[in-house]
Amino acid sequence: MAIEAVTSASVPVFRFEKESHDFGEMKEGDVGTTEFTFTNEGEVPLIISSAQGSCGCTVPEYSNAPIGPGEEGTITVRFNSAGKPGNQTKTVTLSANTVPNTKVLTITAKVEPKAE
Repeated sequence: MAIEAVTSASVPVFRFEKESHDFGEMKEGDVGTTEFTFTNEGEVPLIISSAQGSCGCTVPEYSNAPIGPGEEGTITVRFNSAGKPGNQTKTVTLSANTVPNTKVLTITAKVEPKAE
C-alpha cells in the first residue's frame, strides 16, 4: 500500500526573517522588546494556537487571526530583566498548524546587575 506524502505546499510554512535576537548589554530592570516577522510560504492559512515564553520574564504577543498564503505576521517578544543578572538565554515556543507543529525563537541578553 502506497503512503501519500504530505507536500510542504499543502501545509502552512513559517519562514522567519530571523529566529533569534540579541538584546546585547542591558541594565537589570530594563525591558527589551523585539519583533520576529515571518511569512506563510504554504498554500493554506497559518494559525498560531499558542506562544509560550520559557519563563514569566519573556512575554510573547501574537495574533490569533489566520495568516494567509504569502502574508506576513509578527510575534512581539518582551523581555523583563528584573531579577535576571548575567547572561540570559530565553526561548519562545510557538505552536501552529505547521509541520513540524512547533517553532522555537530565542532571545539573549547580557544583564548588568544593579549596583548594591
